[in-house]
Amino acid sequence: MNRSPADRLRRLRWLLTALFTTMNAIGLVVLAGFMINQDGNRGVDQVDAGLNRVTSSVSRLVSFDVTVDFNLVNTDVLNDSCPQFAIMPGGAQTFQAHLSNRVCVPMDTGVLNGLAADAVQKGGVVAGYQQGTNGQLVMVRAEPLLNRGGKYIGAVVAVADMAAEQADHAQFVLLVVGGCVALIAALGFASHLLSGRSIRPAAAAMQEQEVLLAETAHDLRGPVAALRALAETAQANPDQRAALLPRTVQLASDMGSIIDSLLVRARLAAGVEQLSIQPVWLDQLVTDVVDQTQSGGAQVTVTAAPTKVDADPTLVRRAIGNLLDNAVRYGRQPGAEAIVHITVAGGAVTVADHGPGIDPTAAADAFDRFSSTGGSSGLGLSIVRWVAQAHGGTLAVYNADEGGAIFELRFPALAS
Repeated sequence: MNRSPADRLRRLRWLLTALFTTMNAIGLVVLAGFMINQDGNRGVDQVDAGLNRVTSSVSRLVSFDVTVDFNLVNTDVLNDSCPQFAIMPGGAQTFQAHLSNRVCVPMDTGVLNGLAADAVQKGGVVAGYQQGTNGQLVMVRAEPLLNRGGKYIGAVVAVADMAAEQADHAQFVLLVVGGCVALIAALGFASHLLSGRSIRPAAAAMQEQEVLLAETAHDLRGPVAALRALAETAQANPDQRAALLPRTVQLASDMGSIIDSLLVRARLAAGVEQLSIQPVWLDQLVTDVVDQTQSGGAQVTVTAAPTKVDADPTLVRRAIGNLLDNAVRYGRQPGAEAIVHITVAGGAVTVADHGPGIDPTAAADAFDRFSSTGGSSGLGLSIVRWVAQAHGGTLAVYNADEGGAIFELRFPALAS
């Protein structure tokens, strides 16, 4: 299915949004995984460090003179703290096992003695995870005890409950995941805004192209119709061809000027060319435009005071011509000829007609390229507004008290 350019631009915007959001989401997921893994390792390292502190400290408190002595162990603060520990024979020697006074997590002594036996048999530290009697996950560390003769007599087994660490890690995971979801949503919204901004020049260019095409059709419709009428008249009346030829040439010239002006506007809008700004006597330019315009029987009068402005004369001439043409076409009462009066003073050109005027509710839309109020408005007025804005001026429209519409094209005036 063929899509319009506007639809393709909207589709492109959503594709760019999806692309940017996906790339950001992948980066955030990787970062979140790294942070979660680091937090888990950090918690395990902290628990393991606490177990190592207990086993190494308790190992130094055990005496091996004749029998295994736990007097120093019983008086140490570790005996009443968490992590808890146990001193087990592990099958290396027979002595009464010692359990620390505080039970932080219930453990089977058989499991503790088995860990001690593993440490004795290995001749080194045994660490890992086990289950408490209630099924909770615990971390254990068994460090063998070596007497003065170099023989293993048992092991110190420390146990730490992992429930608190697991709860902290789960909370951290929730925070990271929630933060990632919020960031992805925010980045998706920002990506949508940025993608819209990135395609805005293309949308503006497309809109400008539509304006150019519409205005070209509008401006050429009249000359083309007149040229066809002349051609048909010449074809039907061969004896009038010589008289009709100058008018035909003039219409062709007018059409060429219209096309040139529209191309200039398109190039200016695209930034290819710059306005040809120069001092212009606005009163003389307006009078010249009125003299060269076919009024079609309309009564056109001009009241002009010397007024100099900085402007592009070609574009200003085009704007004045459009205002005059608009007034001649629409500024008349039914069955009557058009009466148009133009005033030039103080950098402003005022074109007043005696037509039906403009509906006040539609006056704000009078300059839109596809607007038609049925009175003193037309597609060519959008060109006039564009010329005014390009020169830092304004175009205003209002109704006269005695009837008819008044268009005021104002430029920044220079001292004459």
